[in-house]
Amino acid sequence: MHTANLTRSETAARSAAVTVGDYRVELDLSAAPDQTRAGFVTTTTVVFDATVEQTWLDFIGLSVESVTVNGADVAVEYDGARLTVGGLTATNVVVVRGTGAYSRSGEGLHRFLDPVDGETYLYTQYEPADARRVFACFEQPDMKAPFTFAVTAPAGWQVMSNRPFAAIQNNGVIQNVEFSATLPISTYITAVAAGPYHRVESSWTRGELTIPLGIYCRASLARYLDADTIFEVTSQGLDFFAEHFDYPYPWGKYDQVFVPEYNLGAMENPGLVTFTEAYVFRGAATAAQYEGRANTILHEMAHMWFGDLVTMVWWDDLWLKESFADYMGALASSEATEWADAWVAFANRRKAWAYLQDQLPTTHPIVADITDLEAAKLNFDGITYAKGASVLKQLVAYVGREEFFSGVRRYFRTHAFGNTTLDDLLTELSADSGRDLAGWARAWLQTSGVSTLTIEDGEIVQTDPRPHRLAVGLYDFDPAGDLVIRERVELDIIDEHTQVALAPAALRLLNDGDLTYAKVRLDTDSLATVERSLDRVTDPLARGLIWSALWNATRDGELDAERYLSMARDFAPAETNMALLTAVLANASFTIGHYLPDPARDRWRGEWLESCWATLHSSAPGSGAQLAWARATATAATVEGRRATDIAAILLDRAPEGLALDPDLRWALWTALAATGAAAVAELDAELARDDTASGRTAHRCALAARPEAEVKASAWDSALGDTTLTNDHLDATIDGFRAGRHRDLIARYDSEYFAALRAVWDQRSIEIARRIVVGLFPAADSLDGVDRWLATNADAPHALRRLIIEQRDHLARDLRVRGVN
Repeated sequence: MHTANLTRSETAARSAAVTVGDYRVELDLSAAPDQTRAGFVTTTTVVFDATVEQTWLDFIGLSVESVTVNGADVAVEYDGARLTVGGLTATNVVVVRGTGAYSRSGEGLHRFLDPVDGETYLYTQYEPADARRVFACFEQPDMKAPFTFAVTAPAGWQVMSNRPFAAIQNNGVIQNVEFSATLPISTYITAVAAGPYHRVESSWTRGELTIPLGIYCRASLARYLDADTIFEVTSQGLDFFAEHFDYPYPWGKYDQVFVPEYNLGAMENPGLVTFTEAYVFRGAATAAQYEGRANTILHEMAHMWFGDLVTMVWWDDLWLKESFADYMGALASSEATEWADAWVAFANRRKAWAYLQDQLPTTHPIVADITDLEAAKLNFDGITYAKGASVLKQLVAYVGREEFFSGVRRYFRTHAFGNTTLDDLLTELSADSGRDLAGWARAWLQTSGVSTLTIEDGEIVQTDPRPHRLAVGLYDFDPAGDLVIRERVELDIIDEHTQVALAPAALRLLNDGDLTYAKVRLDTDSLATVERSLDRVTDPLARGLIWSALWNATRDGELDAERYLSMARDFAPAETNMALLTAVLANASFTIGHYLPDPARDRWRGEWLESCWATLHSSAPGSGAQLAWARATATAATVEGRRATDIAAILLDRAPEGLALDPDLRWALWTALAATGAAAVAELDAELARDDTASGRTAHRCALAARPEAEVKASAWDSALGDTTLTNDHLDATIDGFRAGRHRDLIARYDSEYFAALRAVWDQRSIEIARRIVVGLFPAADSLDGVDRWLATNADAPHALRRLIIEQRDHLARDLRVRGVN
């Protein structure tokens, strides 16, 4: 195993032998604007106690120039990932001077050159273990310490870190910025950002506590930044968590920076939260997009307590922070912001992610067995986030809301600035509720899989039995013809069969109110009602649960895919909840591409495009629905060219009334034309001249690769596999273009090359980039033969690589299986 892949056992031994006192990290970023400079000088001074004579520091950089131990120069013992330090005494001061590498993959210290104004921007991203790409450290979450950062950067730049600056020296050319020491935190949540960022300031006050607030984005995006809306959500969240957690915000300031080429939605660095700049909307945005951004802001804010203040010992208990943040993000959104329907999006979209992940052969318990860092990297998934949050929602109902929050408050006070495991949390939650949570934890946290619930002959039947507290909603038509709830029956079920007396109803909805985590099926009469009258269900949460039930049944091959598509075509135009509409449009497109046999697929590609086109033109001008249907039209037109002339007319500024042709929508339409052979290179180049921005260049790359020409696909393939200068976003764009359209005939020839390249890709590329290649280029073949051969002959491949391949195989197997029954 490569020494960069730290294991749970060796890090546990290291933390038992080493206690960190503090760090001082000095970074010289003054030459960052020079794109020919691959690296930067990084100097770490770390003070620690040790009970062993030798240990190691983690560092992944270009070189290590010098190491001193307790004032003495020592020989550099460095293998590219671990730096051995010996001659240790009870208390030690180690100084490491090295050269770190600027990143193009979003891991470590990422450097971005803005094509709009030629300015350079830097930011860090570490989770789970990339702080070692910037400075030498003990890279594991349970070795917390205070950090003092000192950064040298060009004069005129904004320089930010977790804490406010303590001193600045500026000679007009460069500036030296030293920040106040942090409170004890883990390495993976330390952070630095630097560049000519646009800044907007505000503050939040509660009682005697005032927190400075800052929002940053690239200068070229400043005109799109709706800072007032972001500050409003931020203040609402701080109010909510102050009231419910009863532990003052501990990190001194709250900066939020929107950064380019970001691998995640956001990251909870205390005092300096980073977000993808996709949340800075360059044009019109739907309510679902604003709601999603608010949820992400509140998710990251919850981490200031869950994850930052109290941190898991090792990545097995990653859920301790992510499940809680996912739950708290939805709860705070629904109760503290304008997004009162946040649980609708959670029930339909977040839980869909969990259900998908939980049905893979690689599924795992919420409390997972994470033996090493590669496994940790892949466990930031739907189980750790959405299933965990679903289970927590159920736990709150089980122990009582006040008892839950009382336990949480005691958990913070008891373990502040420390590290915990599952048992620590259960101890605090059990204290006030009086419930023994060990059995609940075994049933929900320490097992995997999802139950499926049905109503059959007067009983509720569940597969994979486990305890549920749920409700059955009985819906009937009111005098206005709307489907409204008449009665709600709540009950506990444990066994495979549970008798239940339910009165007749037009619609009987299992898990009404979304109280538990389970797939549900509609009985025959309820499905018939839904097929006729889904648009008459007035409660958005109930509609979301129905759409979810229909989608899960389609994915499982139990509901005919064409029946699902007919309901999407008939009822999506009337869907008023933008989160639900967005999900239905995506699911319909996926169904056509994956679950229909060829003749039906060809027919539905045309029918779905015409449905999207008609609804685009019938939607209210300027509405979120109009924008959602315009995006759906672009997606549908990528595989069906019959509307190419009409789409070209839209791009010539003959758009439907009220439709905002922002750059992102224009590129989606151009990519559709390119994928169907209806866009020339000169036209794509002209669009780039119109939008020569970072996003524009990325979209242009995708559109060029989407053209249905053999030599174009060959070039994209070679670039994706061989061009190591591609940024993370440019790699994704190249892969997306390569896969765009209905051109399996042009790319099937690369199947064998894909499998032949896998081991080298995994060995030679960072795990983030390798994952994008492995998942993005997996062949959409007509059989499992190729992947099965690779798995059979590569039993010794790294576990994380095999996990990705096994998951992709399962997705393909489901496609083939469901296609076979439709």
